[in-house]
Amino acid sequence: MTDSILSKAATMEIPINSNGDSRTAEDDGLEQGAQIGGSLDEIVGTLPVAMDLQQVMVSGPNLNETSIVSGGYGGAAEGIIPTSSIKGPAIRFNPEYFDRRCGSAPKPDIRSKSRGITPSHSATSRIANQPGHYPAPSMHHSNSNPSMMSEEATRGVAVEKFDSVKKWSINTYKCTKQMFSERFGRGTKTVDLELEAQIDVLRETKMKYERILRLARELTNHFYNMVQTQQALGDTFADLSQKSPELQDEFGYNAETQRLLCKNGETLLGAINFFVSSINTLVNKTMEDTLLTIKMYENARLEFDAYRTDLEELSVGPRDAAAMVRIEIAQQQYQIHKDKYERLHSDVSIKLKFLEENKVKVMHKQLLLFHNAVSAYFAGNQQQLEQTLRQFNVKLKPPGSDKPSWLEEQ
Repeated sequence: MTDSILSKAATMEIPINSNGDSRTAEDDGLEQGAQIGGSLDEIVGTLPVAMDLQQVMVSGPNLNETSIVSGGYGGAAEGIIPTSSIKGPAIRFNPEYFDRRCGSAPKPDIRSKSRGITPSHSATSRIANQPGHYPAPSMHHSNSNPSMMSEEATRGVAVEKFDSVKKWSINTYKCTKQMFSERFGRGTKTVDLELEAQIDVLRETKMKYERILRLARELTNHFYNMVQTQQALGDTFADLSQKSPELQDEFGYNAETQRLLCKNGETLLGAINFFVSSINTLVNKTMEDTLLTIKMYENARLEFDAYRTDLEELSVGPRDAAAMVRIEIAQQQYQIHKDKYERLHSDVSIKLKFLEENKVKVMHKQLLLFHNAVSAYFAGNQQQLEQTLRQFNVKLKPPGSDKPSWLEEQ
């Protein structure tokens, strides 16, 4: 059984050279190739391709050391095919392959530094020909300058807002303190008796004119409803005059009267509307503008008294260096608010004068118009009523003009 197994097994014969050494010339060539591969691995770095190549050259099968036996054990010698007849190394080293695989950015080998191995000329040339990837210092400064400018601008806006809030807080505190002092009788107040009397008269006059305006609007609404009722009544009389032959004349007279009253009522309604519009302009625009200036004047007066009181308190205090600085600042603020107070005082005086003149002129015209129009209407004098409107340049609106058109309603 053992003989049959040995007869069937393939046999590997290892030839021996003349010196008794099993190594051949081809083996020496492969060993040199392995040494070359090891040196390249140390120069280029630990690359996967170099490691595979070194493993094949060092530990791979050596075909030059084997021969193939075609027959079984104890066969003829001519059946043996020696592989040593194949000349040349089994693997050829190509340095350009490593150049292509390594790329333009080789990694430094730490082992080359420790062993003192000098890199090859090709690796040195590739490292020297690499372009610089470090940005210039000017780029860093150019990118930082806009950010610095934006930060400075933001800081400046913040400081400006802080100063504004600080000034407002100080001013509000001083004015509040002055207001409570005046209310409780502890502080002094700058008063112009003549101007204050005119301001009180204006406020009282405005209240009375507002009442006139409110009543005139109510009269306009009521009179408008009466005119609409007269128009509807006249149309009804005219319709009944056509359908009642026995009362045709009576219905016709009344229909004509109502139509005439409706026409005169529309004329009087135009005069009243003009009167209301003029009073509204006088009260809600002219007087309101003057009262707004008066309000600004009163605020300026309060600020002026507050800084005046502050200056007086500092003046009676100590006279050291810090106190003198505060007194100088208070003097400047006092002068600023004094100029503002005097300017607004003059503006209020001028506006009150012009308002009085304008009020007299407007009310003279409007009261005359209202009187003549109402008298002519209730007297039944249609010609006098129309003449009154022409005298005051009152243009009547056509019926239905107040109603918006279908295009405006869309």
